[in-house]
Order: sequence, then C-alpha cells, then structure tokens
Amino acid sequence: MTPTATLGHFRAEAADNKKKKPMQNMTPQNLRTPGPTPIPHDIVDAMSSPMINHRGPEFDTLIKKTTEQLKQVFMTKNDLMVLTSSGTGSLEASVVNTLSPGDRVLAATAGAFGDRFVDLAEAFGADVKRMDFEWGGPIDPDAIRKALNDDPGIKAVLVTHNETSTGVTHPLEEIAKIAKGEFDKLLLVDAVSSLGCIPLPVDAWDCDMVGTASQKGFMIPPGLAFISISERAWEAQQTAKMPRFYFDLAEAKKALEIGQTPYTPNLSAFFGLSLALDKLLEEGMENVFGRHASVAQYTRDSVEELGLELLVADQAYASDTVTAVKMPKNVDGKAFMGKMRTEQNIVLAGGQGKMSADIFRIGHLGYVVKEDISEVITALKKVLPEVGFKP
Repeated sequence: MTPTATLGHFRAEAADNKKKKPMQNMTPQNLRTPGPTPIPHDIVDAMSSPMINHRGPEFDTLIKKTTEQLKQVFMTKNDLMVLTSSGTGSLEASVVNTLSPGDRVLAATAGAFGDRFVDLAEAFGADVKRMDFEWGGPIDPDAIRKALNDDPGIKAVLVTHNETSTGVTHPLEEIAKIAKGEFDKLLLVDAVSSLGCIPLPVDAWDCDMVGTASQKGFMIPPGLAFISISERAWEAQQTAKMPRFYFDLAEAKKALEIGQTPYTPNLSAFFGLSLALDKLLEEGMENVFGRHASVAQYTRDSVEELGLELLVADQAYASDTVTAVKMPKNVDGKAFMGKMRTEQNIVLAGGQGKMSADIFRIGHLGYVVKEDISEVITALKKVLPEVGFKP
C-alpha cells in the first residue's frame, strides 16, 4: 500500500469512526493521551468475537500467527512472547529473567518512566547505578560510555527508548552501539511508547530485551504486553536468580511451542491484536513510521504557531508519538484541561511526576491522522484565550 493510499484509508476509517455511535451513548472523544489510544471500530468488533478454548487448536493458530507478525513489527528473528499484562509486565519480565539480586545495573533516566524502570530493578534487589538526565532532554551516550568505563562490573544497561512523560526519544541506536558494541553488556529496553510507531530494529541494534504494550501503537486496549528475547538474554536467564513466576519467560516459551500460554490469556485482546497486526503490515512499517513522523511534525509546528512553547528544545530528539507543551504562565492548567474535555470533547494528557503542573501533552500515536490533530489545534485556538493565554 502506498503512503498516499494508506493515509486515505486511515482518514476514511477515522471519519467512519466519528459517525458511529459508541456504547453507553458516549460522545466519541478525540482521545489525545499517549495511551490508551483510539481503536478502529472493526477492531472493536473483532474483540467482541465469541470465546474460544485457549488450550485448543483455534488459539494455537491465533497465537502463532500473531507472534510471527509481531516479529515483523519488532524487526527481529529472536524469540518473542505475548504476556497478558500491562507494559510494565514486560519490563519486569526483562529484569527478573536476566538478573540476580546484587547484580550491578546502569539505569539511565530522564523522566517518569525511566524512573519507574529504576524503581523496578531496585525492587528486585539489583544494585542500580542511576544516571539522571534533564527532563525534556536526551540521555547522553557519552555519559553512558564513561559510566561503563568507570565501572566494569556493570552487567546490564536499562534504557527507556521513548520517554512518554517528556516527549523525548532517546538515542537508543547510539546507546546500543556503546553498551553492546564497545562493552558487551546486556541491554534491556523499555519500548512501550515507541515500538510500532518509531523505528526500532531490534536485531540491527542488538537489543537483548525489548518490551512494549498493546494500548499504544498497536491500536487495541490495554491488556497485552510483548517482549523479544535475544540468545544472549536466554543465556542470562539460565543463571538469573531474581524471583519470578507469572513472568517466567522459559515457561512462556515452553507453552508457545504447543500453541498456548502458561496462564489464561486475554482472548478478546488477542482477537483485536490479530486484526491490528494485519492492518499495520498491510500499511507497511515504513509507511507507519512516516505517518507518525508527519503527524508529529504537524503537531509541533501548529503548537508553535499558536505561540506556545515546546518542552523539547532540540527537535532532533522530539518524539513522534507524543508532544509535550509548556503550560503557559498565568493559565490554570486544571481549568484549561477541563474546558478542552467538557466543551471541546478533546482529552489531552497532563504532566507527570515533577512536571505534573508544568506541561500538557498531545498524544499522536497508533490510530491517528493529521485531521485528528487539526481538531485539537482548532480547539486550542478557542480555549486558550478563555483561560487567560496571551501569546
């Protein structure tokens, strides 16, 4: 499918979605959070399919199909597991399947989700060397190199590829070249808000564990997580001593070999995932990446034209899945967000952590086209003056 045809297809679907009446008489919202994200109606319909036996031949066909398609999205030949959990479950799986209590870990963070990865590793007893970078800026690969030079005992590097809380995409390819190519460390990647939207060729970048989730770029509800596991990660799994049960990937691998999961899967989400992957691969991943880049650039340009200031100063690191905008001075952020939701039917995301009152965020990932953002910009033009904004 060509890029032009692809965008036309998405625009037609988006228009059709707005015409259809949602459940419970709710007016369809223009949902601009960076997850959960809007869901096409045919995927909603697919998720309403009757239940099947998750130990039967129908599920065997379903999980093997979706697993192979996910490998295409991940751009990997590594093993890949589907977990019934949130994205955090995939990150926990990456930690507990490769590390032991006391293992020295380097964790770089520049936002709320980087912090969560640090907290997770510490909760299971890792000896974490934490590296904090400015929120709104990128992780510095040279600082990673220095830290690994200074501490040869580090076993693994933890990195969040796309920091949802700040709208920054960190230079994972450069970090991977250092962590893997120069120091041969395990590389565990949080790709929850990037994979399927922003290029992340898992094998080409030699990432050992890459985790993501269903409610971002995959156009289905929360409830599934996906994780790729390299041969090096499997080697680490053999000696890892952190406690694990539900997220034991060796058990998941054994179950997958017979077309099952170790524990009851989210069947409805699997039905939606199957159709969502058909859509993504029909569009073509390069076209998917191009669509996200185009919509993101339009978002940033339009926001600046309104006289608003972006959080990310260096646009080379601006995310193609979420844009963080500084809350204007003298504007009541709560009132502004409320008016956008109740009067314009547009749901934006607030800030998180220490930036909870300083920014608002516009999600543009998954099932999104330029027209969705045009509605946001039109609403901003109306609401901002009403809450005291003067460019």
